[in-house]
Amino acid sequence: MTLDSNRKDQHVDLAEKQYQPADLSDFGKMRFVHHSLPNLKLADISLQTELAGMSLAAPFYINGMTGGSERTKQINADLAMVAKMTGLAMASGSVSAALKDPSVSDSFSVIRKVNPNGKIFANIGAHHSLENAKRAVDILEADALQIHINAPQEMIMPEGDRDFTMWLRQIEEITTHVGIPVIVKEVGFGMSRETIGQLIDVGVRTIDVSGKGGTNFAAIENARRTAIAYDDLENWGQSTLISLLEADVHRGKAEFLASGGIKTPLDIVKALSLGAKAVGLSGQFLHMVISDGPEKTAETVEAWKEQITTVMAMLGKKSVAELAQTDLFFQRDILDWCEMRGIDFRQYANRSTK
Repeated sequence: MTLDSNRKDQHVDLAEKQYQPADLSDFGKMRFVHHSLPNLKLADISLQTELAGMSLAAPFYINGMTGGSERTKQINADLAMVAKMTGLAMASGSVSAALKDPSVSDSFSVIRKVNPNGKIFANIGAHHSLENAKRAVDILEADALQIHINAPQEMIMPEGDRDFTMWLRQIEEITTHVGIPVIVKEVGFGMSRETIGQLIDVGVRTIDVSGKGGTNFAAIENARRTAIAYDDLENWGQSTLISLLEADVHRGKAEFLASGGIKTPLDIVKALSLGAKAVGLSGQFLHMVISDGPEKTAETVEAWKEQITTVMAMLGKKSVAELAQTDLFFQRDILDWCEMRGIDFRQYANRSTK
């Protein structure tokens, strides 16, 4: 087994070990204002959304997790089967392993083999060249490309990158020339409005703010270290909720996705109400497919679709876009962040009257 393959298996083990079904994200600190007259029919509600020029039948998808070993090949095959049975889009984990070692390419290409007609996103790191980006797209016959940015993970990872000077330039070149939609995503440390502005300035138009609260790559890499522990960095970054509030100033210049700490249908609707066009889940799907298998996981996905529809009905909203007119209430520490960062939080509590 290669170093990269072993690392990928370690990531899966550590991600599954840290999985917790309880809500540890900021979504538990946000509530909808209840209005008693929805004034709609359940049958009129649509879960369809638009993402990077693609139409998705549901506003959530299987986010990038793994690949690069025989074990992760089976996990990707199972996740691809879930995507095929439910119509969800699916992202691969980082294709870097296959770019270094073509013998593990099938642990990624299996996604397209299992789900030949699905919406599939390839995934690479921001340090990769345009040539590597095109190779990753070819391996998965991908419909879109995720470029992940993960500086804290790389710094804590014993064998991680230490030079980030080319990241923004590489993102710009790939976005301009790769030939398919590009999604730039964090890996669970969240984004600031400054970061989002930098990405928009180089042409990025689809951004996954991916905040803390879900799979914690700082903790995963720290657990892999044999010297110099970084325990004090395991809480680094912003939550997904905070990151979506940070993104609001850029609304209209880019479209936003949300991932990180999203575990339930209610969390999905909350993220959509904060302006996300769609929501990615990784750790939750990893846990379900390992513990329950593809068929049971697909049943859960269908139940989630029904639950999302129910919540939208309770909110009186017929479409994902209309969720941006829901009234929201935040607990005090969220308001503290908004006050310090100059975010007008009061507007969110009274959007239905505009």
